[in-house]
Amino acid sequence: MKEDYYDILGVSKSASAAEIKKAYRKKAIAHHPDKNPGDAEAEKKFKAAAEAYEVLGDEQKRAKYDSYGHAAFDGSQGFGGGGMNMDDIFSQFGDIFGSAFGGGFGGFGGGGQRRTKGTNLRVKVTLTLEEMVLGVEKKIKVKRKKQAPGVSYATCKTCQGSGQTMRITNTILGRMQSATTCAACNGAGQTLRHRPSGADSYGMISEEETVSIKIPAGVEDGMQLKVSGKGNEAPGQGISGDMIVQISVKDHPTIKREGNNLHFDLYISLSEAVLGTYKEIETVGGSVRIKLDSGIQSGKILRLKGKGIPSLNHYGTGDMLVHVNVWTPEQLTKEQKQFFEQQATHDNFKPSPKSSHKSFFDKVKDMFS
Repeated sequence: MKEDYYDILGVSKSASAAEIKKAYRKKAIAHHPDKNPGDAEAEKKFKAAAEAYEVLGDEQKRAKYDSYGHAAFDGSQGFGGGGMNMDDIFSQFGDIFGSAFGGGFGGFGGGGQRRTKGTNLRVKVTLTLEEMVLGVEKKIKVKRKKQAPGVSYATCKTCQGSGQTMRITNTILGRMQSATTCAACNGAGQTLRHRPSGADSYGMISEEETVSIKIPAGVEDGMQLKVSGKGNEAPGQGISGDMIVQISVKDHPTIKREGNNLHFDLYISLSEAVLGTYKEIETVGGSVRIKLDSGIQSGKILRLKGKGIPSLNHYGTGDMLVHVNVWTPEQLTKEQKQFFEQQATHDNFKPSPKSSHKSFFDKVKDMFS
């Protein structure tokens, strides 16, 4: 089982953003590869700490993690079980450490060259209720920025590939050193050496690409997933950005979602309610035949176990709640009217609710229990 992000950083779930940042910095310094050369276990802990901070250090991602756990970032949604590489870590979190390792993080292995990250792409994917419940793989066409064939780059002479320039300032506390983004290369650490025809000023072109997106069962309308590395490429030796996928779910004509449960309104005739019957109920996984006992009351809720939506946390599957509605005829023939007039005096036609016939408020309470 994957370790909890809070446990990795050694903080409580109520920890502030500052406490999380401080804990990450401490862990990363302790397990940094430059301090532990050849130590695979230290490298593993270094990556785990960076992965944990990438989620807990972001307010929105942290909220999703608190709600859904690792499932919120499983597969196409996140790291996919610790899939971060060193370039991701150095690129995204170098600002946290400042000069802790001699002027900031460089490329893994001590080369000192900055790895920039390409910009993210945002796409919207519309799902049916069935796709939302069962999960689906979608193939979409997007235009991505890629390095043009034949492009070449040179190390920036101003910052020597670090992407930063250092500045010394005299203050009342003494000489203070600070790093600023290199103006010559805009922080990329590289400048364009050869620009192919059709490329922009960074040596990039736009190309259409088909991207496969695995959408897990149980996603919700408005949820965002992340496909790592499928955003725009970065110039030079940079790493690709990510693709942010926003989920939109179409309304189903007869089935409604509420949390992990589904709701369905079943209308039956007065004669069916009196005599009892069998009905085919449409569910996401196919039709189900249910029995309605004679004398069934309008407003009764039948629960179909496990016919709802699976939890993203893999904690089980919701139910389908079938709401029985007895349809009272609005017009009667002369014979029908006479029949009901004759029955009106019989005791079994008079309302006589029992304790087993729950009130509306009891039914609502059961729905949320």
